[in-house]
Amino acid sequence: SKCKQVRRDIITMVSKAGSGHPGGSLSCTEALVALYFDVMNIDPANEKDPERDRFVLSKGHAAPALYGTLCERGFFGREEFEKFRQLHGILQGHPDVKKCPGVDASTGSLGHGVSIAAGTALGARILNKDFLTYVVTGDGELGEGSNWEAFMTMNHYELSNCIVFIDRNHCMIDGPTEEVMKLEPLADKMTAFGFNTIVVDGNNINALCEAIDAAIARSKEKCAPTCILMDTQKGAGIKEIAGDYHCHYMGIDDDTFNRFNAQLDEDYKVRVARAEKEGK
Repeated sequence: SKCKQVRRDIITMVSKAGSGHPGGSLSCTEALVALYFDVMNIDPANEKDPERDRFVLSKGHAAPALYGTLCERGFFGREEFEKFRQLHGILQGHPDVKKCPGVDASTGSLGHGVSIAAGTALGARILNKDFLTYVVTGDGELGEGSNWEAFMTMNHYELSNCIVFIDRNHCMIDGPTEEVMKLEPLADKMTAFGFNTIVVDGNNINALCEAIDAAIARSKEKCAPTCILMDTQKGAGIKEIAGDYHCHYMGIDDDTFNRFNAQLDEDYKVRVARAEKEGK
């Protein structure tokens, strides 16, 4: 139900602003909900606690997913959605650490977030801090060479206290990733870069939580970092746009908003039925 609410908030924000990035926000919803509700050591009442876990949304254009999750977690009220992408609002088009409560890193210029996470994790090691750092990057974003430098850094310093999530939704703004810039075999590449690589259905929150638990179990040891390679769907949860790269950036009018809402309801029913069948 948390994922359904965050997805509804995503399309609400994009609809109110008249533009935004729903596709890549919808694909990484499960990852953010799992981290903020089941995994991370955070407290909205003490958001700058130096012992807290850190989260970096490297694919900063997916800010609506982060904002929806932070709101649901209690960092701010839903009234802030009215000013999404608006001058003087706290919810800018990309996360701003100086404006939005709960944001640990200003991101949006692609290729920076993984390096920020690597530095944060290395700093924790140097200061003998136990907090973990989590970073979500996009598959299209991996065309930026700085990510691979950061991956090498994580491997070199054995930063198992930094857990990397790749939102492998197979699309970027101007087409399927394999047509724009091939990534496969991506899992083999991450393994070759020294990562403990876990491939998982990133839109199945139960499977995702199991992968996160496995990564955390080895995080206290100084060993190879973990990459959770999430096989996801662009626009997940909304049948009309699922898997279509054109939903990377779009506007949502009133009629479209109503259709999308109805499709989210239908998707939720399918997910509940699947969970009941799996006994979870």
